[in-house]
Amino acid sequence: MNLTLKVWRQKGPEDKGRMVTYRVEDVSPDMSFLEMLDVLNERLILEGDDPVAFDHDCREGICGMCGMVINGVAHGEQVATTTCQLHMRHFEDNAVITIEPWRAAPFPVVKDLVVDRSAFDRIIQAGGFVSVPAGSAPDAHSVPVKKVDADAAFDAATCIGCGACVAACPNGSASLFTAAKITHLSLLPQGQPERDSRAKAMVEQMDAEGFGGCTNTGECTAVCPKGIPLDTIAQMNRDYLRASK
Repeated sequence: MNLTLKVWRQKGPEDKGRMVTYRVEDVSPDMSFLEMLDVLNERLILEGDDPVAFDHDCREGICGMCGMVINGVAHGEQVATTTCQLHMRHFEDNAVITIEPWRAAPFPVVKDLVVDRSAFDRIIQAGGFVSVPAGSAPDAHSVPVKKVDADAAFDAATCIGCGACVAACPNGSASLFTAAKITHLSLLPQGQPERDSRAKAMVEQMDAEGFGGCTNTGECTAVCPKGIPLDTIAQMNRDYLRASK
């Protein structure tokens, strides 16, 4: 495959940034999207040019490090797929592909496609934990949990914190991320002692970081690689309302 890439290049947070066009040839359809960028970077290095900076780690769709807007869609147009699991066979030969970083004020660009997502870390630090004694695993079924609650908690816990929800939201809201981190604890017995304080602290930290408010557009769940449902935000709002009272 031969491709034309229009890649966002930005030397640092203070740089204005610009789109740069590159031609990439002989791309295997079996390559992942990141492997295709590796091929581009190898050529740029050989030519003495600066390689395109982008986040990545496990390349297995579980760490949440990779993230870029591909043809205007966070992670690309494949449903429930991270950038690292997106393969080039989903693109046409001689396609023109635009690649940009996450766009949100709380996610400042570090370089090229790399953004600073430490705002997510501070939201977690505000209350995304349980203060319980650690020890050996309890006996099975020693603490009964309704299956509907267990299923919803596990669904919320699949959030990998990639930030696609923020990049896709027209308001730049982190509500889906924050809701997932609150809900997967608030539905389980271990999360009950701090349920109210957790919801209040994490939502207020989300607002303090400068993320926008949720208006139920639904773009977040549409691009979420783990398919976290929109009603997770409703659960967070209920917890926050109760905590505020």
